[in-house]
Amino acid sequence: MNNAQTPETSTEATAASAVAPNTIVLDTPIQRGSTSITEITLRKPNSGELRGLSLQRLHQADAEEIMKLLPRITLPSLTPPECAQLDPADLSEAGGHIISFLLKKSVRDAVLQNA
Repeated sequence: MNNAQTPETSTEATAASAVAPNTIVLDTPIQRGSTSITEITLRKPNSGELRGLSLQRLHQADAEEIMKLLPRITLPSLTPPECAQLDPADLSEAGGHIISFLLKKSVRDAVLQNA
């Protein structure tokens, strides 16, 4: 019986497993001075961080509403102008994460099981 572990042969599988669940690898990095931000991590907002935002518009993945919330929940913390510079694909992915944050855990689990 061979107990040796075989290395992953797919670089995509390795890359996907190395990224945290709420981390977005940016298609288009954000330039901040001499630093290039290549990925951002989103954390679930608390109710206070949603103040002044429309939950309905967030559920609809409204770009303007997403860009208002991102500076409050991104690591590293993005500025509003940096959020406005996000690649549309990156903004869309962030919107998907935000929508999942707004769902009750039981609903989110049911949606993921049916996907």
